[in-house]
Amino acid sequence: MPMLSYAQQQSAKKPFYTDTKLADITASVKPITATERKARIRQAQQLMASHNMAAMVLEPGAAMDYFTGINWWRSERLTAVVIPREGDISVITPFFEAPSVKESLQVGNDVQVWQEHESPFKQISQWLKARKLDKGQLGFESTVRYFVLDGLMAALPDMQNVSADPVTLGCRMFKSDHELTLMHKANEVTLKAYTHVYERLEEGMSQADVKRLMHSAQQTLGGSDIWTMALFNEASAYPHGTRQEQTLKPGSVVLMDCGCAVQGYQSDISRTFVFGEPTSKQQKVWQSVRDGQQVAFKQAQLGNTAGSVDDAVRALYKKHGYGPGYQLPGLSHRTGHGIGMQGHERVNFVHGETTRLAAGMCFSNEPGIYLPGEFGVRLEDCIYLTKEGPQWFTEPPQSLSEPLGKLAPLQLGG
Repeated sequence: MPMLSYAQQQSAKKPFYTDTKLADITASVKPITATERKARIRQAQQLMASHNMAAMVLEPGAAMDYFTGINWWRSERLTAVVIPREGDISVITPFFEAPSVKESLQVGNDVQVWQEHESPFKQISQWLKARKLDKGQLGFESTVRYFVLDGLMAALPDMQNVSADPVTLGCRMFKSDHELTLMHKANEVTLKAYTHVYERLEEGMSQADVKRLMHSAQQTLGGSDIWTMALFNEASAYPHGTRQEQTLKPGSVVLMDCGCAVQGYQSDISRTFVFGEPTSKQQKVWQSVRDGQQVAFKQAQLGNTAGSVDDAVRALYKKHGYGPGYQLPGLSHRTGHGIGMQGHERVNFVHGETTRLAAGMCFSNEPGIYLPGEFGVRLEDCIYLTKEGPQWFTEPPQSLSEPLGKLAPLQLGG
């Protein structure tokens, strides 16, 4: 009987996971409504009043979308939203951009335009003066560019600039049931795409091949704003990879980190496979990472500090001979990050973070282990906090032989 090649042996095996026929699974989800955005603005205004803030300035990005629905980009021409402590918001944008900006605006109808030879900063200052809000503190969302802050403060000499984080974080950090539903669906898209890719791994594939396959799968399933990463072999020892080209071969470690958005809300899932038979060392490291995920999950209880989650994982890894701290071999990055409309939001599971965990917060849980020159393992599943404690969006895999995990039921009303 002729000897079969490794690739032939693999193709002859019955796959553990059944074939996946891909189709859009997002048709049933509903976008955030104007009513929800108005409630967010009211909450922001309450927080502004409690922090003695006269108004808040936003530039295009997640925060502007969160409050208004406006999907726009940043350029040298300022488009901004001003949310006053009370009353209606205002949008300031170039005259020729106004029709396009209005297409996604869901709340309010006060759109102020400026011509190319005019100053948008003067226009905003006049708007604030007309509402007797040109004295006191003016809050700036954390990503507002310096030239915007500088220009506005020059036009408003009786105001002091302050961070708007107490307002924006006070709203965006705590997800509603609707937001959790959208994030759950985004995680479902990404996990189904992983199943599709895992079943189709073949010897000789490049990292780019796997990334393209994963991108296509998420897109077909209904995801948008898709991102993918696939690291093979020694490249997996670097959390965000290297420029070294790698191909799939028997015994290759495959570390993937991928996500997408559904109606603007993100998923973020990492999986680590071994193509073929894993070594005992690969098995051991993979199991240590799974244990680290479980320790992080158990520590993520209401009232604990976000930093204590990171500390608990590092204490476990130190017992296994990794670290100490952020040293390699071991966990060289934080244990997790906030997530929502952006893949990375505050706050983080990182040493020294004193923010207390509360219901509505969402985080990635990704305590990898990296062995420079050999391989790395990262398992990442996102969690959300309810009044009963942490819940998984996707449940971590149980073993390296069944490395995908499953979608967890969504627990709402908590």
